[in-house]
Amino acid sequence: MTYQSTLLRLLDERGYIHQLTDAEGLDALAVKQVVPGYIGFDATAPSLHVGSLVQIMMLRRLQQAGHKPIVVMGGGTTKVGDPSGKDESRKLLTAETISGNIASIRSVFERLLTFGEGPTDAVMVDNDEWLSQLGYVELLRTVGPHFTINRMLTFDSVKLRLDREQPLTFLEFNYMILQAYDFRELALRHRCRLQMGGSDQWGNIVNGIELTRRMEGIELYGLTTPLLTTADGSKMGKTAAGAVWLNEEQLPAYDFWQYWRNCDDRDVGRFLRLFTDLPLDEVARLEALEGNEINAAKVVLANEVTKLCRGEDAARSAEATAQATFAGGGLGEDLPVLEVPADGIRLAAACTEIGFTASNGEAKRKIGEGAVRLDDEPVKDPGFLIEVPSGETRKLSLGKKKHGVLRRA
Repeated sequence: MTYQSTLLRLLDERGYIHQLTDAEGLDALAVKQVVPGYIGFDATAPSLHVGSLVQIMMLRRLQQAGHKPIVVMGGGTTKVGDPSGKDESRKLLTAETISGNIASIRSVFERLLTFGEGPTDAVMVDNDEWLSQLGYVELLRTVGPHFTINRMLTFDSVKLRLDREQPLTFLEFNYMILQAYDFRELALRHRCRLQMGGSDQWGNIVNGIELTRRMEGIELYGLTTPLLTTADGSKMGKTAAGAVWLNEEQLPAYDFWQYWRNCDDRDVGRFLRLFTDLPLDEVARLEALEGNEINAAKVVLANEVTKLCRGEDAARSAEATAQATFAGGGLGEDLPVLEVPADGIRLAAACTEIGFTASNGEAKRKIGEGAVRLDDEPVKDPGFLIEVPSGETRKLSLGKKKHGVLRRA
């Protein structure tokens, strides 16, 4: 359909829309008034990773279109654990850990959204504020009648676990009820009318819409994004070296920049639309580049995303480091650094400790394949003793894209 609202046109042309519960209703509402919309984020780690960035960018687009983003931190639901897309139960976190994670995560949203008291300013709330006040008997009496076990068993988050004969705790089974209750609570507290999320959240979103309609007579809307994978089918935000964290404390800006610079050629246009504010005609121009020229588009992508998530200085510094390392054959300032003791370090251990490999076993395999270089010279002995003279540095490389600095401790 052809959307009339700025909001849905913007989301559609940039590739965010997978499913809508009522496209015509939401489109009409977004033309008529400011629509408060929310996305929930559980605080299972001190940082969100790149897999969550499409959701954060959706909130940014919501605000750019003149509507109000509501960031819901799952201080309450994190205590339960979302079973969606999981093969096993999440580790239960303490209240102190969850609180610390929320404080750490907030900085990412402050870069991408404008917070304040205005009608379209973003707000951040914690669902622990209302979920922890809920009495169990009260929840059973008020919410319980609106859920049937028959229907709950059909949701993918439950069905897949049961089909595989994997344990699903009663705690996790209740997650969908709490998320539905969140939507109702946000509708009452903040006049929220829209919940957005990944495609795996469709069932949870629909539950919230139906619960609120039955209990309060309020019409709500839901929107999900496509499942985000890279061109080779990999899950977004994960690499062989681990998660691509949004926070600087969990991942240096240079490594974050490199993640985008090294993306598959086929992903460049899609990522530019989803993760940058570049005009669509400029995205089309960059996406059309071929051969080695596509690398220029990847640098633009890396710069733009790093600028949004880490700041302009971080983006400039990361690009300068890449140029010094790759073009000049030198050592850029933002490369990872490993402090080497006076008696040296073995090559395999150095690869693991600097973060190139997840284990010494993996390091030995890479070394045996000739992928590891010391000062740009291949070294094939995992037990080779690297020594760094006092006051000097050496360059350690794995393949063409991973470089680090060895410095005397």
